[in-house]
Amino acid sequence: MHKMIDFSDITFFTSLLGDRCLTDIDILREYGHDETEDFVFPADVVLKPETVEEVSKIMKYAFDNSIIITPSGARTGLSGGALPIYKGIALSMERFNKILLIDEKNHQVTLEPGVITEVLQNTVKEKGLFYPPDPASKGSCFIGGNVSENSGGPKAVKYGVTKDYVLNLEVVLPNGEIIWTGANVIKNATGYNLTQLIVGSEGTLAIITKIVLRLIPHPTTDLLMLVPFFDAQKACEAVAAIFRAGITPSALEFMERDALIYTQKFINEDSVVVGDNHAAHLLIEVDGFDNDILMQDCEKIMSVLENFETDEILFAESQAQKDSLWKIRRKCAEAVKSQSIYKEEDTVVPRYELPQVLFHVKRIGEQYGFKSVCYGHAGDGNLHINILKGDLTDNQWENELPKAIRELFTEIVKLGGTISGEHGIGLVQKSYMDIAFSEVSLNLMREIKNVFDPKGILNPGKIF
Repeated sequence: MHKMIDFSDITFFTSLLGDRCLTDIDILREYGHDETEDFVFPADVVLKPETVEEVSKIMKYAFDNSIIITPSGARTGLSGGALPIYKGIALSMERFNKILLIDEKNHQVTLEPGVITEVLQNTVKEKGLFYPPDPASKGSCFIGGNVSENSGGPKAVKYGVTKDYVLNLEVVLPNGEIIWTGANVIKNATGYNLTQLIVGSEGTLAIITKIVLRLIPHPTTDLLMLVPFFDAQKACEAVAAIFRAGITPSALEFMERDALIYTQKFINEDSVVVGDNHAAHLLIEVDGFDNDILMQDCEKIMSVLENFETDEILFAESQAQKDSLWKIRRKCAEAVKSQSIYKEEDTVVPRYELPQVLFHVKRIGEQYGFKSVCYGHAGDGNLHINILKGDLTDNQWENELPKAIRELFTEIVKLGGTISGEHGIGLVQKSYMDIAFSEVSLNLMREIKNVFDPKGILNPGKIF
């Protein structure tokens, strides 16, 4: 049983935080939504701590009084992970926004969870260093949210996802205790890996207050090409063929025809000519430290593409043209969202199976009468499937579509994949977890949750 927040609780939080304890209804609504569909779940109070000691006191008070707490970051998530669905406290980490130390000798950075991802990337780039994970929302999302969701992005195909860069975390447990989860080292075989347990846990186990990330040298050059295909499934087939030729691009992105058209219209951009017979495009980037080697890589990619029916390939000739192409790709989600009420699925399979995923998406769409627009990180088999409500009735949307999604996820798992690559499970995907995991596995996860959070106060109603 959880306690409803009352006047005495607000009095305590106000004494601790002053005007950083907020109960205005407009603020509660603002912090009650993220980018997941059109959901809004206002909390009872928004708290904005500034120190780990304040977080600890808030958590201890909530634990002692069985008050629900939902961690809140930049609220750019797409699975409802930051929605305070049971009211209680929305704990905003936005004031934890400092880069504390850039250790150039060891290629590490220590920072707080409220630092915007792109701010981190730009700051370390000035020192010749690189933090590769780059979700589409990198200009607004927080590093803490990236860690909580194990975010990826286009660069994941070559450089990996968030988990591959997290060395150590300072966290506050639900009972208020403060711990470090590991050590600031690359290799660590000392006990259970608590650090990686927190990564991707979607704010259900602990509150992250400091993060230590490893960095790598920043590539000095890159080349970018846009390849139009007459057949979308053939575009997907080309992805695996490129890797089989021995090339590992730094990004390999898929955009279905409508995704490109919607996005160019959305951002008032017409630099890419989409022919009537263009079904999909691949955006392919290679990066490194030697331009001659990169040119050889592009030549190998071109030789692979000769085995597929493509139209004229566009090579970006300037940084402005590269930026324009990347802007189109990164704005796909917003552009599709502007078309209709929608649901976005975040499937991932071994990359060779990507054509089959696209086949099943379109087959199931025809069966259930929905339109889909697909794009995503084809290089690592991660396809974002946007299902538009369009002309579907409310009954079809609410009662029939979940059947279609379950059928799609079942096919995904049969192909060796799973139901979320980088957006997480959160609120909207939890009813499908039985497709990806046995009951034994799910019970192990529930027991881990119970060890960390025996009272169930931290972000309840997510994942399970």
